[in-house]
Amino acid sequence: MASSLSLGRRLCFCVAAGKAMTEHEIAQKAFSANRERLKAERLMREAAGTPVSAKKAKTKNAKLAPR
Repeated sequence: MASSLSLGRRLCFCVAAGKAMTEHEIAQKAFSANRERLKAERLMREAAGTPVSAKKAKTKNAKLAPR
């Protein structure tokens, strides 16, 4: 009886491990696709010569005059 319990545990572990690997592969493919999309967008921006941020950097209203 103990051997069938051990076999059941092994089977359950294999199924869980297979599911985890499948989920990992799905996440990995989504990450890779997103990275490739962002890379393509960056290359298009660089080729067009457009800066990454068109907004001017905000500066604090600090006076830099020496006293």
